[in-house]
Parts: sequence; C-alpha cells; structure tokens
Amino acid sequence: MPSEMTDVESFVAMSAKAKYCQVKRNKENVKLKLHTSSQLYTLKIEPLRADEIIKKLKCEIKEIEE
Repeated sequence: MPSEMTDVESFVAMSAKAKYCQVKRNKENVKLKLHTSSQLYTLKIEPLRADEIIKKLKCEIKEIEE
C-alpha cells in the first residue's frame, strides 16, 4: 500500500533512498510518487510549488503523460 506524506522536507529527504520519482501533472494538483525498494510514497502539491520541490529531489525524475 502506498503511504501519503504531507511533509515536503521529509519527502525530499526520503528521495535520497529512492530509485526514482514519477511526476503526474493535473490541472488542480501535481502528484509525486517516490519509489523505494520496499515502499511507495506519494505527495500531492499545488502546481506553483511543484517545480521548486522537484529540483530538490535527489533521484531520477520520470514525467508521466496523460
């Protein structure tokens, strides 16, 4: 089961252990899905903050097209 996170700083810290992060962009929000070896972590944020947070991530970034 995926775990939804609400704290951006802990999500960024967790990205150091992740294999990759999937980015799914919608009109109302952006979903970041952090894939580690044992768990999937998700974070929903507003589109205006998304690019600034994505730059801080320490893993491979994969954009998902709808």
